[in-house]
Amino acid sequence: MSSLAFLVTELQSLASESRRKHPEIREAAEKSLAILRSSPEQAIASLASDGAQSDDLLRPVFMGCATKNAKVVAISLGSLQRLIALRAVPKSAVPSIISTMSDAMSQGVDIQLRILQTLVSLITNFPSVHGDLLGEALLLCFKLQDSRIAVVSSTAAATLRQLVMFVFDKIGDEDRRSPVPADAMSEVSLPNGSTASLGPYATDAYSVFEDLCLLANVERPHFLRLDYLHKTFALELIESVLTNYHDLFRQHSELLLLLQHHLCPLLLKSLSERAVFPLTLRCFRVVFLLLKKFSFELKTEAEVFFMLLIKIVSEDSESSILDHAEVRPPWMRVLAMEIMRGLCSDAELIRNIWDRYDARQSGAKVFTCLISALKRLVTEKPALLGVCSQMSGVGVHHSAEGPGGSSSTSGYGLDVGGVAGIVATAASATVSGVVGMIGSGTGLSIQQSGMKLQCIDQLDKADSPLIPETYIYLLAVQCIVSLSEGFASFTGPLYTSIMVQRPRIAGESVIHAPPALDISSLPPDDPATIHLGIVRAMVEHGWPALLAALSFIISTNLSDELFIDVLTSYQAMTNVAGMLALTTPRDAFFTSLSKFAVPSRVVSSLESYIEPHTPRSSTSITDNLGLTAPAVPPGLSERNLVCLKVLISSALFLAGSLGESWYSILEAVQNADYVLTLKGSQLPSSRRNSAIPGAAGTTSRVPSSAGAPDSAKASSQPPRHPLLVDTDPESIQLAIQRLFDASKNLEDSAFQDFVRALCRLSSEMVGMQSDTNKTLTGEPEGSDELPNPGGLSPRVGVAHRRRVSGIHLPRTLRSGDFGIERLGIVAMLNIHRLIYRPPEIAWDPMSTHLLSIISLVSAPPAIRVQAARVLDECLVVIPRNLSPNQELQAKVQRRVLDVLAKQIIPPPADGIYNTSTNLELRRMGLETLHLILQASGHTLVVGWETIFEMLGSVCKPAMLSRADSIDSISTISIQDTSRPKPPPLGYNNERGHTTLVKIAFQSMKLVCDSVSTLSPEHLRLCIATLGHFGRQAETNIALTAAESLLWSVSDSIQAKRKDAQIEPKYSELWMFLLLEVLGLCTDARPEVRVGAIQTLFRAMQLYGATLSLDTWNDCMWRITFPLLDAISIETRRVPLDPAVPSMGETPEQAWDESKSLSLQWIGTIISEFLVSKIIRLQTFIDAWKVFVSHIKDTVLLDRRSLSTPALQCLEKAVDSLLAAADDLRPQVAEAWEYVWQACNDIGVAIAQGGRLFLSPQQNASVVHRPFTQDSLVAFIRVIGTTRRVSRQQALTEWSLERLTRLMEILKGVMTYSDSPDYRPDIDGLTPLQASILETVESIELTAPGVPSLVIRDLSEYVTLPFLAAFHPDQPGAAVPGTPVPASARKQVTYIGLSKKAMPSLVDMYLRFRDHTEIYEDGTLEAVLSAYSIPMKLKYDCPSPSKYGKDPPLWKTATTCFLRIVTECTGDVSRLGQCISAARVEAIWSRIIEGFRGGILADCSAAEALSLEEQEVEENFDLALISSLEVDLVPHLGNPRVPDYLIVKLAKVLHQGSQLLQNSSTSSVGLGDEDNTIESAHTSRESHEFQMSDIYSLGTTAVCSAVLRERFSFWCLDLLFLICSNVTSDHVESRRRVAALCLPSLLDRCQTTMVSYIADEALRGNLPFPRVREDELLHILQRLLKLRLWPGTFWAAFSDAPTKYSAEQPLVDPSLPPSALIPDIVRRSSVAHIFHFYTVLCELSSVPRQTPSAWILSPPSTPAPSIHGRVPEDKGTTHWPGPSTLTHKVDAIGHEVTVVDARGLARECLRVLGAEIGAI
Repeated sequence: MSSLAFLVTELQSLASESRRKHPEIREAAEKSLAILRSSPEQAIASLASDGAQSDDLLRPVFMGCATKNAKVVAISLGSLQRLIALRAVPKSAVPSIISTMSDAMSQGVDIQLRILQTLVSLITNFPSVHGDLLGEALLLCFKLQDSRIAVVSSTAAATLRQLVMFVFDKIGDEDRRSPVPADAMSEVSLPNGSTASLGPYATDAYSVFEDLCLLANVERPHFLRLDYLHKTFALELIESVLTNYHDLFRQHSELLLLLQHHLCPLLLKSLSERAVFPLTLRCFRVVFLLLKKFSFELKTEAEVFFMLLIKIVSEDSESSILDHAEVRPPWMRVLAMEIMRGLCSDAELIRNIWDRYDARQSGAKVFTCLISALKRLVTEKPALLGVCSQMSGVGVHHSAEGPGGSSSTSGYGLDVGGVAGIVATAASATVSGVVGMIGSGTGLSIQQSGMKLQCIDQLDKADSPLIPETYIYLLAVQCIVSLSEGFASFTGPLYTSIMVQRPRIAGESVIHAPPALDISSLPPDDPATIHLGIVRAMVEHGWPALLAALSFIISTNLSDELFIDVLTSYQAMTNVAGMLALTTPRDAFFTSLSKFAVPSRVVSSLESYIEPHTPRSSTSITDNLGLTAPAVPPGLSERNLVCLKVLISSALFLAGSLGESWYSILEAVQNADYVLTLKGSQLPSSRRNSAIPGAAGTTSRVPSSAGAPDSAKASSQPPRHPLLVDTDPESIQLAIQRLFDASKNLEDSAFQDFVRALCRLSSEMVGMQSDTNKTLTGEPEGSDELPNPGGLSPRVGVAHRRRVSGIHLPRTLRSGDFGIERLGIVAMLNIHRLIYRPPEIAWDPMSTHLLSIISLVSAPPAIRVQAARVLDECLVVIPRNLSPNQELQAKVQRRVLDVLAKQIIPPPADGIYNTSTNLELRRMGLETLHLILQASGHTLVVGWETIFEMLGSVCKPAMLSRADSIDSISTISIQDTSRPKPPPLGYNNERGHTTLVKIAFQSMKLVCDSVSTLSPEHLRLCIATLGHFGRQAETNIALTAAESLLWSVSDSIQAKRKDAQIEPKYSELWMFLLLEVLGLCTDARPEVRVGAIQTLFRAMQLYGATLSLDTWNDCMWRITFPLLDAISIETRRVPLDPAVPSMGETPEQAWDESKSLSLQWIGTIISEFLVSKIIRLQTFIDAWKVFVSHIKDTVLLDRRSLSTPALQCLEKAVDSLLAAADDLRPQVAEAWEYVWQACNDIGVAIAQGGRLFLSPQQNASVVHRPFTQDSLVAFIRVIGTTRRVSRQQALTEWSLERLTRLMEILKGVMTYSDSPDYRPDIDGLTPLQASILETVESIELTAPGVPSLVIRDLSEYVTLPFLAAFHPDQPGAAVPGTPVPASARKQVTYIGLSKKAMPSLVDMYLRFRDHTEIYEDGTLEAVLSAYSIPMKLKYDCPSPSKYGKDPPLWKTATTCFLRIVTECTGDVSRLGQCISAARVEAIWSRIIEGFRGGILADCSAAEALSLEEQEVEENFDLALISSLEVDLVPHLGNPRVPDYLIVKLAKVLHQGSQLLQNSSTSSVGLGDEDNTIESAHTSRESHEFQMSDIYSLGTTAVCSAVLRERFSFWCLDLLFLICSNVTSDHVESRRRVAALCLPSLLDRCQTTMVSYIADEALRGNLPFPRVREDELLHILQRLLKLRLWPGTFWAAFSDAPTKYSAEQPLVDPSLPPSALIPDIVRRSSVAHIFHFYTVLCELSSVPRQTPSAWILSPPSTPAPSIHGRVPEDKGTTHWPGPSTLTHKVDAIGHEVTVVDARGLARECLRVLGAEIGAI
């Protein structure tokens, strides 16, 4: 809703309210409403412009205000307020409005409050209200402010403040507008008697402020018609004006005159009168504003006020009473101090105070008086503030005198007058009083000493509030803190901008540690320079008082917060003094901080503290008073550590300008380090932890001070100040470390001061004067040998204690010197300064100081060692950081090596230099030399002589002559003892010297790494030195010298031989080196031996290409062969006794290793240089024979561990012959022939089992040394390599005789059974087997007899798993002959070999099938026999694999056998007469034997298989039956095949077809080859049976079926098939086979039928087993379907079946009918049914039910021949037969019928009847 709407509403309310009692008002209001409703905008405009309607609009308002009705008046004032807000009041009506409100002022509270609101709206909306109108308006407010009603009074006061502020706001608007017109200006009389023309608003402001000052001073105002105004309210208004418009006062001089002539006298008068809290408080507030805002304009007045405040602060109530002066109330001092605190926080004001007063000669010393007053204030009641026991450390006596004789109060470290009160009190108090004084002070803290609202802000109080007694001291502390921070906040940024961030010239580096500020170098007129000078002067004049105050305050019982503030002030003053180059105050503050950081009492008390061994059981009064030994070890409290942090921080900040002051700072840091590390390292962790704040005896009375709060309190406390955290010893140590890290940022001059101070500190602590180098204190060198090296009971005396620090020297020095340690740190941080800056800056003072300590014999050993360690660390690092400047490198390297030589090389004839300490120093020096050479040896340009001198000073062995060195081989060789002889020694065996030799040798190794830079003279020295080391007792040293270092020297020498001019000189050096190495090749120590051998041959290998033939001749005859001779004597001296176990490597084994290594190297050398060098020697053949003889003797005479390397060596040598040129063929031929002779001899030895004579000179003592597998592999490779060389040289294969010998050797190696290291050979070939097969495969098979030779041997390899597998002897058995568990036994199986050879035989046969020799010489028989063995064994064969899934060996053999049979049957027939009959018979015999083994093999093991697996196995065996039918039977009838072999095959099938295990023929096994079936052949003519005989054979015994029932039916079907006329090919052959096999078939059928008839009579209704019923039905069906060749039956039972198989004699008609009819029937195709006539009759007449089965009847088409039908069996089951492989049965159209045995028998009889014509 808009203001106009509100106005309408107000007028409506006015009309409604005055309707009855004041109708005139209602009419006027309605008229006004009509005007507003008709045209609101026009009405408002008319009012604002004082138009015609303005009176009508304003009339109801004025009329309503004139009534005495409060409600009407309120509505009228509201309407007026709406009009004023709409600016709809004409200016002419303003006086009337004010008058109206004045008349209504006597109404109620609501009316008065509405009047005040209306006044504010009127004056703010009508700026033209000024002058008298303004005065009248303000007068209304003043009158209402004097109301007794609080709400009216307070609202009026607020309105007055708002209106007065508005008046002064208008001055600003007036000043910003255009100049005031002259007619608007007013003349004003100023307080100084002058006048001034002011604008209307300026006049109003001047008048109002003047009246306020007059009213406050109880004078009559000029502008306001007011008789009285409360002083407090007047001062409040004045304060408000000054607070908000102080800038306006400075712009208007007339207002400043009011301040000077009215306000200042008023304030001085008020402050001089009797103090009333409300008035005095407001006076102080105004004074604060004047001093803060107008001190420059009111200089004199400000000075008066400053001095007044200082005077008030300085007054003490007690001293005032004594002086009989007027006593000011205590709260007045508090108010003055609160004002002073606000002033001190204004750093610029304080600087201006100094500049305006103190800097002037005639001015008052305001600043000086201020800080003096503050100092006096804080120290006036020391007992009230108490003393912080933390500042004197923990675990320190507070009442007893210290070791230095000073009283306990000196423990506070107060050296100024600020602590006079404490000192005086403590001096006159008793012990208990002192202790009470120390612990009874209240202390200072913001929580307890402060006020929630400061006094100066408590304007609502009529009396002073309750002020804490220590509040004033808290204010004083805050004033001092503000002053200090003000100095730092101004100086710090300027210092940084001037010294650190100043613009730099090109190439100038950043200054990290700038020097102090030189003000004289700055622009003098720059304000910053002026103010810096002011601060410098203030600090220079005021530091004593500030230091005294701070040093006192910090030792009092302060809270953590105040402690941090005071400590920060300490830091600020220190930094400011340092930045402004004020040395004296800076050092004074540093000294004071040092005493608080590390109290001397703590340092000295460490010596008197003895850790209690048992816990204390009771507490006495003396314990509580601290008169006994402290309960905790002396240490630094938390506040001590914080002070230390501040000390370090300030030192870091001022590092660039400290100069000589470094000494005192470093001493304090050393003391802190001593307390934190030395003593702390000897105490338990719990004791060390007690040294931190919170330990016993350190609890402060201030709650916020450091203590030991519980976890609940600790968790609720606010976060601590950063200075109070990280006060653990580790953090402090890191802070100390940062101080020394900052040295790298120092300028050269500052760094020089720092190093000198550190050296001076170290010198004094060690007991030296750095300038005179004279001993002050110390201990004899032998002190390190004392029983108590730790110095737990040191001598106590003045000479052993530092005057200031109190550190006890002997104890400290034994654990290391702080100065030396830190000097090393500084040196490492400034390593580039040591290198690139002049020596006098850093190098000279450091090195001189450290060398002086090292050489000072009287110094403690630990210190000397420490100095050496520091020096050595520097010496190591310096060369690493050198630039490649040649001149600089030479200078620095010479400097480093000279200093190091002084440490390593002992003085001549110095007897005391052999002490353990001096040896340790030399050891450290040698280690340093090693590190230098390791890191920077390649950069050394000078100093090699010095290096060799240093190394030679520790190792001087007796030199061996060259002859001794060379002859050492023969010397060792002729020794006849097995104990090794130590090498000659020529040095001191002391342990210390041994250590030195080891370290020196490490350096020697590094020298050899840089040997390429040495001159020939240096090289000779190097070789000589290496000779010394090579003959040391220390094996590692000798080994390294022989193996590594001499090699590197050799390499360097050879590299320089390339220069023809200097080649002779270096060749001589190289030969000298080889002779030295040769002398070590037969050293008694294996390690040295091996190293020398390697070095010797590596040198020959690397440089052999550059050697001449004469040199090579010498190398072979003077080095290689003599070395082998000498080592061989040792290897054959004492044989190893295998029965005696040895722990570790024996000497014999070590000699074997040496010879093995020599052989390996000789093989490599000959392999690389045989063709290019050695073979071209005139003595090559002789050398080759000697070489091969060495190899053979090694294999035959040495231990077997040498056989492999010897043969490998020979292999390398022989293999190198392949690269020989054509012109060297004669030498190559002679060489490989000699090798073959050696191989033949070794093969003989292998065949003999390795039993050879060890020493032919002795009595034929035979030693058995079995060959290892590796040696046999190496032997085979030698043979293979020899063959390659011979074939390349002769271009032909070896002769059959030599190949036969080769195969004999290979066979002997293959079957060698004494190796101790057989490898698994099931899943794959062993390396030996693979090598042998590879050699066999390399034989060319083109020559006659060679294929048979190879195939026969491969056949033997196939049989090895079954005939030659064995378990080798276990060498690890405890007792020979003891059985080894099967799980741990190894077995040589040859399975992998057999699997590899079986397919190879097939391939080779197929390759040579047309060669009759393989048939004639029995090769094929051998192959077939080899396959027959696994076929017979079948499931008894070994497993084909251990981890894989290879097929069984019998399956592989069967497959390969059938492949060969498939081919060879036809090949034998094809070759015909080319093969003799005997060989044909033998071949067929092997074939039949193979089938017999496969068919009749024991298959009982298959019973354990699953049904699926059994079926798979049976199906695989079907291949045998199929091969018999397809491949064998067509060729079996060949006339050259004997009859007995065919009959044998029939018998095999007869046996294989048995279905019952207890049948009459089931006992015929593989061993019954020559047995015959009596029933078939004993009486061929009488085949009729007597029934009585049949029934006598019956039995009721249970018969079990065979496992493989289907396979038996297959064999039976095959037997039927052989005898059947079903095939038209090979008719004659088939007829012959049928005639010979038919008796076996008939016997098989007769046995089944007769046994059924006999058993059936006995069993009655007892059913037969299923197998017997199936067998009977199957045989009857086959007999019914069987059709023989015509005459086959007659021929089978004749005397010559073969003769009559194809053609029988004619029927003899003369025979009687009884004989003629059978003769005719026997010639028919169903003669077999006639043969079984009697049996069939019996079957057909069986009275009981016979076996029956369901069968599929064929469709009604013509019946197929027997050849095309599939054998059937019982029921609906089609038993598979051989023909199923080629024929399929189509069951479509078949009918299912039931047949039984009786019916089948009758059907057979019916067929027979039809045949003879009976039906």
